[in-house]
Amino acid sequence: MEHADLFSPLSRDDVKAAVEGGNPPRIPLVRAKWWGEGLEEQYGTELARFDLIPEDVVQLWIANPVDPARMNLSWEWSAEGAHDARVVIDDWEKLDEFVEKLPDPAVDPVWDKLEQQASAAHAGERYLMWGFWNLFFERPWSIRGMQNLMVDYYTEVENIHRLHDAMANQYIRYAEEAARRLQPDGFWTSDDLGHQTGPMMSPEIFHELIYPYYCRVGEALRGAHMHFWLHSCGDNTLLLPDLIDAGVDVFHPVQKHTMDECAVAERFGGKITFLAGIDVQHVLQEADCDGVREEVRFLIDTFDRPDGRMCIAAGNGIVSGTPIENIEAFLDEAIRYGAKHRGGS
Repeated sequence: MEHADLFSPLSRDDVKAAVEGGNPPRIPLVRAKWWGEGLEEQYGTELARFDLIPEDVVQLWIANPVDPARMNLSWEWSAEGAHDARVVIDDWEKLDEFVEKLPDPAVDPVWDKLEQQASAAHAGERYLMWGFWNLFFERPWSIRGMQNLMVDYYTEVENIHRLHDAMANQYIRYAEEAARRLQPDGFWTSDDLGHQTGPMMSPEIFHELIYPYYCRVGEALRGAHMHFWLHSCGDNTLLLPDLIDAGVDVFHPVQKHTMDECAVAERFGGKITFLAGIDVQHVLQEADCDGVREEVRFLIDTFDRPDGRMCIAAGNGIVSGTPIENIEAFLDEAIRYGAKHRGGS
């Protein structure tokens, strides 16, 4: 690739090639410029220096379709605090009303704005992704509270299935509406399924209570010709076989110090595409520029395959306190070495 082309956004077909194993010209950057807590306040207009670095995917966001704030429920609940402390359904007898009052995707006003943005992306032949945060773990966690949910997995199996079934139906309805209105190439969502040394629930619990609903969403996305992108922090190694089987196409971030990048790439490379995320907790915060560039090359050497199957990102939001020269080293090396590794220069 010529120098000017290196810093031009990739086309829709190039990103699809990376995801599907079609030999892209360079490794796509997706959520690489993920400005996290306090970063914009720290650097302000200095971040404009990265405007020339491309984001190779256009992302459109909606609120989670299972959003109790939009449901006019007959009981009071508090939206204050983190979602691990919030309890919307404190009595399973409230579930029927909760399901009945789920928002209707056909009349969601968000589509009008997104249709305009989608038209611009299609006109520019850009890869278009829509999505929302929280799927079948983080969303129930914010509805029942973490402690309740973990007990529910053993004592309220039938109700968990009822809740997940309603959620799957709702997500699929929104996916069908998105396909009709936006014609996207991909769908992004999240479930932080792992902690530092393993999954948040046993693989058996995941397979019984969560995996079937991932399968339903994955099947709907395949039918709508959308790639399934999943962000999940922590150690997801034991869950990857089920996630792959359920239809997840792209996994992010393969969190450093929780997952063994080399072992994961060797075992699962070619079965799923990795949106490899550079470590924002230690490498970007603590290394020098040379160390950051070395880490980028390590990720690319580890996950990029002869036919592609890799994109690169920040591992999570890049937060305040991160040296700006390290951010620059990360983005620049991701472009330059990502093209070189693909044979582009």
